Amino acid sequence: MRNRLINFLATAVSSAALLVVPGTFLTTFAPVAAAECMSPQEGDIHDLSGFWFRDEGDCGFSPQEDVPDLTPAGVEALLNNVPTRPRHPLHLERVGGDADGADPTLSNDPALTCNPKGLTQMVVDTAHDHHEVIQLDNRIIELWQEERLPREIWLDGRPLPTGNNLLNLGYSWYGMSVGHWEGDTLVVESVGMDPRSWVDIYGHPRSEAARLIERYTKTDGGRTLEGRFTLIDPAYYTEPWESDLKTWTLEPDNALATNNFGWFGVYPALVDLLCAPANGDGTGSNPFGGD
Repeated sequence: MRNRLINFLATAVSSAALLVVPGTFLTTFAPVAAAECMSPQEGDIHDLSGFWFRDEGDCGFSPQEDVPDLTPAGVEALLNNVPTRPRHPLHLERVGGDADGADPTLSNDPALTCNPKGLTQMVVDTAHDHHEVIQLDNRIIELWQEERLPREIWLDGRPLPTGNNLLNLGYSWYGMSVGHWEGDTLVVESVGMDPRSWVDIYGHPRSEAARLIERYTKTDGGRTLEGRFTLIDPAYYTEPWESDLKTWTLEPDNALATNNFGWFGVYPALVDLLCAPANGDGTGSNPFGGD
């Protein structure tokens, strides 16, 4: 997606760079400069503000060879989920061990019918490229390119809801998240995630009791964000499930991808990854639009 976008924009910009008006002179178009206040804080290790481009890490919670051990309830929940492309051995058994033999139209991934991806699928997936972090004194707001989604991570010291308090609040697609600093690492803990959403695109399930821990650290002089995640769900998994390393690269303010024809931001029109039935043709085509 990133390459298609950049190639398209590069062509458009180069075509419009010089405009010949009869009887006048060549006019050069300059990109609109990004606002000073949006400059990322590279030097501040505790400020994650900026536009981040997903760089490395598996598009699942962990690589294919890292198969988590499931409880009997977890096996049952896994087999109820039908991913577009199987990866777990139990899913592969259904297609004779050949992932290419799976029929993607049989998938019941909730996201394919324009339901939210939820935590953790939104964070680990690579179908989108960018998200923006806006860091305030009492919370972090993540703006995800896909779904045009805002997510709150509270830094005001509030505890996560538990017991009856959690039941009264109810479950939601993205749960409730709080964060605190341990040295140079931001530790985010989330509960209350709707079990209807999948852990990743490969159909790994999550129960109502699941707890997600995210750890983020800026490296490379503040230009790289490293993330590692732990899913604790004793109802479905026999032990905590650790992710691989996911990394994001900080986009400069004048990056082409975040300055679409002078429109600075994470939601430029050409990469609107909002799932809408109107974008498909009713025959299982891509509801996000495009190829």
